[in-house]
Amino acid sequence: MEKDQLLNESLTAKLDRFHMRTRMIVEGFMVGLHKSPYHGFSVEFADHRQYMPGDAIRNVDWKVYAKTNRWYVKRYEEETNVRTFIILDHSKSMQYGSGDITKLDYTKQLASALAYLVVQQQDAAGLITYTDKVTNYLPPKAYRSYVSILLQKLMVLEPQEQTHTLAVLHGLAEQIRKRSLIIMISDMIDDPDAILSGLNHFRYSHHEVILFHIQDPQEVNFNFKGETEFIDKETGQKVTVMPWQIRNNYRQAYDAFSKYLKVKCHQSNIEYNEITTSTPIEDSLLQYLIKRSRL
Repeated sequence: MEKDQLLNESLTAKLDRFHMRTRMIVEGFMVGLHKSPYHGFSVEFADHRQYMPGDAIRNVDWKVYAKTNRWYVKRYEEETNVRTFIILDHSKSMQYGSGDITKLDYTKQLASALAYLVVQQQDAAGLITYTDKVTNYLPPKAYRSYVSILLQKLMVLEPQEQTHTLAVLHGLAEQIRKRSLIIMISDMIDDPDAILSGLNHFRYSHHEVILFHIQDPQEVNFNFKGETEFIDKETGQKVTVMPWQIRNNYRQAYDAFSKYLKVKCHQSNIEYNEITTSTPIEDSLLQYLIKRSRL
């Protein structure tokens, strides 16, 4: 995929317009990634200090001012910018695409857009890619030229190997000690309990975790026509079936799988987002922000 396809002037312009729209939806917090309109996603209030010239007005504690007629600002345990790790699955199952775009290409565009928006808000974005092991580790940085470095890694990313998510996530959770925002993007074709175990490891370490479950429309609807051969991209195993004979059972099983993920993520306070590759990136992001603004 060419660089101008991944984040070209047209997409950048659309993201800029999107940025303005979302600020109207969720005024004051980081576009798509901050919960609080006043500070970062997981910082906790510590105490007050007297207001000094140059302090942000948004941090003034107006309740204290109303009681004392004195200006104080809130102080937090951690007054640094948000650190965001975008963790991207590029195992062979991500190679599948029934339409104009594969799951991996869609994921690369989504990751690019998220990194762009994070850095635009002067927060730090990093990138981790994995299959059965970590293949790229770029620590979060907050300067705009860093987005180009992230894009270069994403552009050359190809589907490879099988997935071993459990070991990868546990290893990363041990490595990432400072509280961060963890955004994982995957098609979730792996043992769901293993993935959830790894994501819970991040939660135990007080990170905020967001999961984007990327799906091709055919994986959801199973509207194949005529005799079809299915090939497991990761194992090479083949099976030939008449889709209409198993469509109902498949849909029931897939629906149960999705519901299971939603329930388990909710129980673990992990934000779960389903996305199909037929939805334009800008629409997926906008839907995500609208949902997040209601949390």
